[in-house]
Amino acid sequence: MKLDGELARLSRGWRGPAMAALVAFLAGLPGLLAVPPLDRDESRFAQATAQMLESRDFVVIRYQEEPRFKKPVGIHWLQAATVSLLSRPEAREIWAYRIPSLLGAMLAAAACAWGASAFFGAPAGLLAGAMLGTTFLLSTEALIAKTDAMLCGCTTLALAALARLYAEARDGPPAGRRAWLLFWLGLSLGILVKGPIAPMVAALTIIALIAVDRRPAWLARLNWIWGLIILAAIVGPWAGAVTVATDGGFWSAALSGDLAPKLAGGQETHGAPPGYHTLLAPLLIFPMTLLLPAAVVAAVHRWREPGVRFALCWLLPSWIVFEALPTKLVHYTLPTYGAIAWLAAAALTQAIGPRPRWAGAVLGGFFGVVLAAATFYLVKLYGDGSDLPAAILTALLLAGAGLLGGYLLVRRTPQAAVAGALALGLAGHAALAAGLAPRLTPLWLSARTERAMEKAKLLPEQGIADAPVTVAGYAEPSLVFALGTPTELAGPEDAAQAISEHRPAVVEQREEADFRKALSLYRAQAHLVATVKGLDYSDGKTMTLRIYEAAAAPKPGAAP
Repeated sequence: MKLDGELARLSRGWRGPAMAALVAFLAGLPGLLAVPPLDRDESRFAQATAQMLESRDFVVIRYQEEPRFKKPVGIHWLQAATVSLLSRPEAREIWAYRIPSLLGAMLAAAACAWGASAFFGAPAGLLAGAMLGTTFLLSTEALIAKTDAMLCGCTTLALAALARLYAEARDGPPAGRRAWLLFWLGLSLGILVKGPIAPMVAALTIIALIAVDRRPAWLARLNWIWGLIILAAIVGPWAGAVTVATDGGFWSAALSGDLAPKLAGGQETHGAPPGYHTLLAPLLIFPMTLLLPAAVVAAVHRWREPGVRFALCWLLPSWIVFEALPTKLVHYTLPTYGAIAWLAAAALTQAIGPRPRWAGAVLGGFFGVVLAAATFYLVKLYGDGSDLPAAILTALLLAGAGLLGGYLLVRRTPQAAVAGALALGLAGHAALAAGLAPRLTPLWLSARTERAMEKAKLLPEQGIADAPVTVAGYAEPSLVFALGTPTELAGPEDAAQAISEHRPAVVEQREEADFRKALSLYRAQAHLVATVKGLDYSDGKTMTLRIYEAAAAPKPGAAP
């Protein structure tokens, strides 16, 4: 059966969104299961969720004793649900905290396919969802237990529902009676996950459409009164509860301590000039990079078509805002990636000219080779010869995604080019996340420290050694997540006190001299259990962590 016939069969009805979600699932699952807890954001989110389950306080977000007033509670509730269903908080199994991110990526791919099919047909819709689900950025966010994949899912759902209503008003297929409801549900859940981003993207899209079309009557189909009631019913209870519980402290801290600094300057050294997101986009959307030139041509020449116009109104205003912000992180533009996938899908519905085909082949091949070269660079920095087979496999798959896709695109088989590039790109990302990355042992200090303490039966959850563990000179959240909420992040004197109280201590070598001095003051002796060397990639420092337990007291009558 020809590829176009198979696409038509697989994209019929509900199958298109379901297949796109399956592709996103396959792209994110290997890394979700294999990659150790990441610093710093993922482990902070996971630790805060674990504390919610331990304390049964599902309103105020805390990281150890400190309030964490940066993001709303939505992702923590979703993580708490999956951990309660599939694991337990004391097990500290990071994969259970990552499930909502994987579901968010699947939702984004499914919604992207559903929305695109209204304009470009079901086969193109399926390809749009699959392209979004396999982008390097979304498939990576799908394996990280934080907000961004779920935000992408909620935003894409809201924009896809809005697009279905827009298409219906322009002689497209019926939107269905629930499209308006899905818009408000996506918007409301997006607010609970990451505050103003989802409504900002939706509002800018609507404003741009009104400015271009000057035909706003179709917006009445959103049922604004009932929609705002639904939004208030979903967001309002927690907003009210956290306001009361913190005396308004959550809002003042979130606005003045998190949002305002991002608007005023490059927060936490994450500043970059305008153009940052645009320069990185070809790498982050790989392997969809193959169709980027064709998507640009479609945007320029077919902007009057409803689907292309909607995608541009979704993409450009929000992209400009993200470029204008002084604080920039690579995932900020992720809620607009669905629009790029729509433009790429639009390009597939017509013959692609020779220039965009050759340009796409060059771009796809170049960035495939760049990613392949990056795998060997990672091995050079953090691996050894035993990691080369995994690196070679990863490099061949990633380079093959760009080169094979480019070859097929030049041969005038764009659908086959996309299918081949997506399959190899998905496999390459899986090989990188599940095969190569976990082998780069210097990067996983906390996970290796946890294993060494488990082997020595010093983990608090084992119930053998006294708790809590005191850590001096290393304060990454991944170690707190591994060792438990009561973990003390303190100085060398506190580590010595822990030994005097027969509790384990972890001491970074820079604190070793002061630790030894404090031990003498406490008249305590420490036994070195294990030494773990590696890199704290959050700040670029090499670390040597020494794990200590209290030395056994000499038996009475034993020789000194």
